[in-house]
Amino acid sequence: MSTAIAPNVGVPEDEQAIVQRVQQLQGLIEQTRQVGSGIAPTSATASSSTTASQVPTGDFAAALQAATAADASSPIAVQSQGVAGTAGDGGEYDGVIEQAAERYGVDPAVLHGLIQQESGFNPSAQSSAGASGLTQLMPGTASSMGVSNPLNPTESIEGGARYLGQLMNQFGGSTEDALAAYNAGPGAVRQYGGIPPYAETQSYVSKVLSYAETYRQTHPASISAGGLA
Repeated sequence: MSTAIAPNVGVPEDEQAIVQRVQQLQGLIEQTRQVGSGIAPTSATASSSTTASQVPTGDFAAALQAATAADASSPIAVQSQGVAGTAGDGGEYDGVIEQAAERYGVDPAVLHGLIQQESGFNPSAQSSAGASGLTQLMPGTASSMGVSNPLNPTESIEGGARYLGQLMNQFGGSTEDALAAYNAGPGAVRQYGGIPPYAETQSYVSKVLSYAETYRQTHPASISAGGLA
């Protein structure tokens, strides 16, 4: 049941609209967090306590920007990236994935799983940290991999495969360590001598490998053939 928001008396209408948008976004974020933690969600309007009297007039734009950025990185936004792709399948990219994987000596199933985990096969996916594209390369990494446009699917797959291949070489061919380095950085993997004790990274490696195994089971012919002729 929604709780009505009392009008902000004495505040200009444009600022009231911003306050209400901030409240809506904060409520959405709170609902997402509650669902993820197993807590029954509350009303979006009731869960937000921000009012015009609590946000200085000069900070309205900043408050809205901060709330919008937080909302963009919420689990709901991440899930929508996969939906906006190809239903989480990525079949249209299979040929490019297999060719890039062969070129850089990586398992095409693992590369497929990495892309599924990173972007849900949404070529326009962008993270709040600045990563973008199918393989979610950061700007510096993309540039070093020769990727000029990370939002171009072919370039992103090529760059992601090249980077994963380099990480595989750095860590003695260990797929697990290479994936951990892709997520947490090579330094963290070297520091801990393997997958670092980060819940996010451990979950990341597990999910990518699970997606890879599913891909192997559904694409045995293409995997055994080692890519396109």
